[in-house]
Amino acid sequence: MLLGGLAALYVVAGVLHLAMPAPFLSITPGWVPYPAAVIALTGVFEIAAGIGLIYPATRRIAGLALAAYAVCVFPANITHAMQDLGSGGGLGWWYHAPRLALQPVLVWAAIYCSGWLRPG
Repeated sequence: MLLGGLAALYVVAGVLHLAMPAPFLSITPGWVPYPAAVIALTGVFEIAAGIGLIYPATRRIAGLALAAYAVCVFPANITHAMQDLGSGGGLGWWYHAPRLALQPVLVWAAIYCSGWLRPG
């Protein structure tokens, strides 16, 4: 169930990155070069790795890649929280606190689903 849910989460996120890049572009830190290309590439990556998680032959590499990805996009989540909370409006802590706190859970889930944490 975790494996299928995580795979679906990343495939849907990838599709959203490609279909509606504007929200992702708005939270991309300023130091990221070529943000539109990066958002498109991350969408393709999320779809490919999410699908890769489903198949045993690619599960280990896809899971580890998704764990690394979750670490790499954490600065964008922080940027989003700072922009949103600093504006005086937006989504508020009820949205950002769980989102930031759950990022390590996504890292763990991807590593767990990869099979690296299980014996044999």
